[in-house]
Amino acid sequence: MNARSASAALDALPREVPVLIAGAGPSGLMMALDLARRGIRSLVIEPRAEVYPYRPRAKTTNARTMTLLRGLGLADALRAAAPLDVDYSEDVAFCTGLDGYELRRFRHAFQLYREGFAHSPEIGQQVPQPTVERVLREAADAEPLVTVAYGLRVVSVRTPHEPVALIAPALDEEPGTAVISLADREPSATVSAGAVVGADGGSSAVRKSLGIRLSGTSAPRPNFNVVFRSRALAERTSIPTAVQYWVVGEVSGMIGQLDRDDLWWVIAQGVDPDECDDPAGLVRRLAGVGDDLDVDVVATDPWTAKMLLADSYGAGRVFLVGDAAHLNPPFGGHGFNTCVLDALNLSWKLAAVLDGAAGPELLATYEAERRPAARRMIDVASHNTKHLAYTFSDPALAEPGPDGDAARATAHDRLAVKAAEFHAEGLVLGYSYPDSALNAPDDGGPEPDAITYTPSAAPGHLLPHLWLSDGRAVYDALGPEFTLVALADVERLPEEAPDAAAERLQVLVLSEADRARARSLWGADFVLVRPDQMVAWRGDDPNQALPALKRALAIRKKESV
Repeated sequence: MNARSASAALDALPREVPVLIAGAGPSGLMMALDLARRGIRSLVIEPRAEVYPYRPRAKTTNARTMTLLRGLGLADALRAAAPLDVDYSEDVAFCTGLDGYELRRFRHAFQLYREGFAHSPEIGQQVPQPTVERVLREAADAEPLVTVAYGLRVVSVRTPHEPVALIAPALDEEPGTAVISLADREPSATVSAGAVVGADGGSSAVRKSLGIRLSGTSAPRPNFNVVFRSRALAERTSIPTAVQYWVVGEVSGMIGQLDRDDLWWVIAQGVDPDECDDPAGLVRRLAGVGDDLDVDVVATDPWTAKMLLADSYGAGRVFLVGDAAHLNPPFGGHGFNTCVLDALNLSWKLAAVLDGAAGPELLATYEAERRPAARRMIDVASHNTKHLAYTFSDPALAEPGPDGDAARATAHDRLAVKAAEFHAEGLVLGYSYPDSALNAPDDGGPEPDAITYTPSAAPGHLLPHLWLSDGRAVYDALGPEFTLVALADVERLPEEAPDAAAERLQVLVLSEADRARARSLWGADFVLVRPDQMVAWRGDDPNQALPALKRALAIRKKESV
């Protein structure tokens, strides 16, 4: 971007917006779209004019994120854009090479179920992050309440209590990089915002301008990504199809297809940097299908897994979401999905406060709820990082005969530890905010378990999925704000309800055909559901619903006390 075009882009910016979002990755764009459906206008600042296609990063959009995309009307669009549909494979396979021995197979990894998933209206989707971003960009560009300014970057926030973002043109650099512009780069402009959201990644300028640190550790060994084309690799692969092949061999790591043609990806795990001088040779050694395999390297990316958590999620009306607030290893596919949960936890709260329906105390619950959830995600991903492919390596695995059979049987048993990575429904759907100030008192829900999901409608938990007799998922029938789901007839709620609260409450009375199933699943006749589909209250007396709503909105206005 030259100086003239940069000045024009800056001049075109509004000088005041309700919400300014730094970063148009998945969390920033989904937040902007969710704010828009609540009537809140936002400005998104993004340095990348185009999405770089050959740095796939995240490849797993889990069932929970797909359900949230469903709520935005984008689940079908993402599935249509994904190069690999669920018919391609539902599995992750461990092997000694793509033409070697299979060691263990994890069926229905990442909530991939051709016939549907019992606990969610949406199944998982294998799709590279650049594809996700393109779908979200198209939706944001078509939304009148969202303005995305490409080619600019937020370089600082003036003060936590006066959220004013300084915006400067992006440096002319390779697409997909995250270099932070200098704060004094010219030209620049200021935009005042009711709230500033830093969704600008691990090197977040918003976080740095607030003086907030990331604390934690890094993995002891680096990794090396390669995106490449190969016409022959699919034909030489004898292991049955998998979305990920984990190779345990001389070079260990992961490999899989990015599309149904000839584009592949590799993550060589725990490699010495000197081994990365010949990426094509590295790919051939990992694939194990012959030294003559055609490998056309498209992109490479060295990286080290980090387990980092921000000391705080913001200050005043400035907030951090996604990688700006936490970094965790990708093993398990939780990083991008965790970022999305941050964004949609904060968006409804910002909308309620900006609309005057809730007191500012509501915004403090964002960090109180999401920071412990990120801590748990980091701990699970860190556990997965301790059991990468090379930790199962044994030269005997590739040997024929009894010794090889014995080694492979031992590896099969040892690989059971990876269930926490591929069958993490307890983490994906069972995340909860049991100690949130928004919860009404209750007898509590199940003990958290990373693998096993136990549906519970206890306050602070995700409302358990239910297909209604009219064919809709219960999530489809919820309102955009708070919904009181009634399993018994209710004519009206108390008239003394605060106006702002009453306006944010929809009553959904389930049909007789649905009530028995819902009652057995939710444990009460009335369930108050938050805008993010989390439960705020449950009980059998509808007169308690509005006091619970008032608590959930953190209203402290004199007229509503």
